[in-house]
Formats: sequence, structure tokens, C-alpha cells
Amino acid sequence: MLVTRGYAEPDGSTVFGDIELSRLTDAGLAWRVLDDEVEELRADQLEGADAVLVLGPERVSAASIPASGRLRHVARFGAGFDAVDIDACARRGVLVTNTPEAVRRPVADSVIALLYALSHNLVIKDRLVREGRWTERREWRGSGLTGATVGIVGLGGIGLESARRARAQGLRVLGYNRSDRGREAAEFGIELRSLEGVLAESDYVVVTVAANSGTRRLIGERELSLMRPTARLINVARGAVIDEEALAARLSDGRLAGAGLDVFTEEPLEADSPLIALDNVILAPHSLCWTDQYTAAVSVSVMASLIAVSRGERPAETVNGPFPQGIWGHGNEHDDERDRT
Repeated sequence: MLVTRGYAEPDGSTVFGDIELSRLTDAGLAWRVLDDEVEELRADQLEGADAVLVLGPERVSAASIPASGRLRHVARFGAGFDAVDIDACARRGVLVTNTPEAVRRPVADSVIALLYALSHNLVIKDRLVREGRWTERREWRGSGLTGATVGIVGLGGIGLESARRARAQGLRVLGYNRSDRGREAAEFGIELRSLEGVLAESDYVVVTVAANSGTRRLIGERELSLMRPTARLINVARGAVIDEEALAARLSDGRLAGAGLDVFTEEPLEADSPLIALDNVILAPHSLCWTDQYTAAVSVSVMASLIAVSRGERPAETVNGPFPQGIWGHGNEHDDERDRT
């Protein structure tokens, strides 16, 4: 099995901390970290491997899949799989798994952290003290959350978990989803609206949709114009979901009160981005949910998937299943002939 290089060192240490690759060793699986750090994985890198653990933003395209047909499993460390060509993997018999259950609570906690930080202007107040701008505090009164309405765009696992937490704070929650979520909305106390309705009625808009061709720039200039000038936007989905240029313009001229962003169109965020100079924006480097609990939960999930597939078993989380019959037995097909990398 291979581990992508971007977020890992040759010894298996990672930016997330210990992801317990020892679980693979204990299960009899050989692993190594790729030598090269690349944006898109190459077929020659993956040749000879049965599985690849994608830790970071590395892309997996049709060209990444070796012609030998040996590669059978792409495992994503996290919930997002927008960088993986799911259809190409399915056509070539490559199973794709992710860890949606493991990330729901940590990311929902990040949403609540941003909600409170924005409502109290926490980051700018910290800056006022550090930069000797104490007298400016009168300009940064918070908006408060009592009686506030939170709108959630995307009622998947993270969106629903965020709604649960917001409701626990006594907040009114509106929600929009492109497919039917009536049952879940009723269970979580969410009032369903159109996208336009969520944007127009909410004091805080939280974006948690999956990134795909249908959600690219889902919130553009027209959608942002529907939001109240006193409203604030939180994005923990993907940067491409929002028109970043239009958002920056509205934040800079007061047509939008603030934003909390953990994701950006280009990552790392470019040094000359207008977002960096804005005091009403909280920025995080696509890692706000990275805690010890996040690492532990995602590690358990992804290692379980890798081990299950190697044993010819169906893993708990699959992206492109149900899969054609035959993949589940692949991991044990040649155990006596080769190391499983």
C-alpha cells in the first residue's frame, strides 16, 4: 500500500499527527510513503500497489490508474473526494472510500467555533490588543446570537450535525439541500427553504455542500446580493463553491458584515488576496477541525477500510459502490505470491 507524500514524511509521520499506520503493519500489510510530492498522482508512482491512501489534496485522474489493473482501492483521509475521478475509478474497477462519519463532529465543532468568533468579533479584538489599537474596540461590538437565525446550505452529515449543535444553542435553523431532506429536517428541527430563502432570511449562512460540478460557484454575486448587510457567511465546504472575488468585494465595502473561511479557491491562499487585509474576516488554513479527536476518528475509519478491502471484505464507507462483484475477493487473490502495498 502507498501513502501520498504531500502530508506525510517517509517515516509515516503526518501533518495530522500519528494516523496509526502501525494498524496496517499489524494486519500484515506492507506500506510506504511515496517519494515525490505531486499535485496529480501518476500511474508510474502507483504501479505495483493494491491501494493508495490519499492524505492531502492530491488528484486521482483516469491517467493516475496503472494499466496493470492491480490497483483496487483509493482511500481518502477525510470526507471530500472532489479531487478523485470517481467515474474513472469505477470504470477501472477501483474502489474509492472516504471517512464521512469520522469528520462530521469535528467539522461541525468548527462551524460553531466560527459562529461564536464572528458574533463576538473575536479575532479582530485579539488584534486590537496585540497592535495597541485598544481605543478602536468601540467600533467592533458583537452582534450577539440570541434570537439569531442560522441558515445551512447543504444538509449532508456535516450540515445536519451543525444544525444539531445550533439548535442546542437555542438558535433558529433554516436549511437548503438540492435533494429532498424533509425527513431529516423534521428530525433536526430545520425549517426548509429555497437557497434564495436561506440567504435572505439568515443572520449567519453556513456552507457545507459537497464540491462537484453542480455546486461550483453555487453562491455567486447574485446569491450574495440576497444576504443582509448585517449577515455573516461561514464556509467549511470548498472554496470553489463561492465566488471569492465577489465575496471579498462585499466584505470590503460593507455590503456583508463578515465571514469565517476555512477553505479557498486556491490553497494556500495567495499572499495578495484581498481577504487577508480585511478585519471582518476570520481565515483558517483548511485545518480548523484538525484536533486530536479528528485524527483519531479519521484514522480508525480509513485504516478499517484499507484492512477490510485487503481481506476481501466490504468496507463501511464507499463512494462508488455498490461495486461489480469480484473486487471484494481481490485482496486475498495472490496473498502467497506478493506483498500487499
